[in-house]
Amino acid sequence: MTVYNVYILYSEKSDIYYVGHTENVSKRLLEHNDLLSKSFTSKHQPWILKSSFVTGNDRGTAMKIERFIKNQKSKKFIEKVINDPMDIDFIT
Repeated sequence: MTVYNVYILYSEKSDIYYVGHTENVSKRLLEHNDLLSKSFTSKHQPWILKSSFVTGNDRGTAMKIERFIKNQKSKKFIEKVINDPMDIDFIT
């Protein structure tokens, strides 16, 4: 059974966070830090994993939680999620 995670990365170089979802957090972190990659995240390497949490076995739920976090457009909100993801009421 597939289990989905929402993860939060941080770039010290650019002082920004990146939020995503995946089945494999370790593999996804390696992809974000791939030096040969040419993507949005490649411009801000290296990325540090700040948090990840299981959202269940439904990809749609993971996508909704990811979008909810992104739509807050707030570093303070993201930092609150990093510190205690279970304290956040995600609207799914």
